[in-house]
Amino acid sequence: MENLKEKLIELEERLFRAETRSSFSELNNLIAEDFTEVSGSGCRFGKKEVLDRLPNELPPKINASHYEVKYLASDCVQLLYKSVMEKSGERTPIFSLRCSIWSLKNGRWQMLYHQGTLCDEFGLNS
Repeated sequence: MENLKEKLIELEERLFRAETRSSFSELNNLIAEDFTEVSGSGCRFGKKEVLDRLPNELPPKINASHYEVKYLASDCVQLLYKSVMEKSGERTPIFSLRCSIWSLKNGRWQMLYHQGTLCDEFGLNS
């Protein structure tokens, strides 16, 4: 289980990186065809919108902590964590509780669902 947790954290954090966010092919590999995201503002969108938007936007700086893994099925895992996001040009960081669901498809893990829920400020150690 610990190896899978490390693998999913690595995949999740790969999506934080500028080089991944700007790569259509890498995003296409990491995100499932039937992907859904619910943003902190309550907007819902799919893979097409992610592939259209992320390669063209200035990537934020994201720090994540307190990862938890919950098995939903043998090929489906929920990853929960806290994050602090700093967007370029904005002074106030955004604190959120995040949830991603990763599904094993054709031998590779892909993100099936992601949600970021805004929350009160927290310390990275709390």
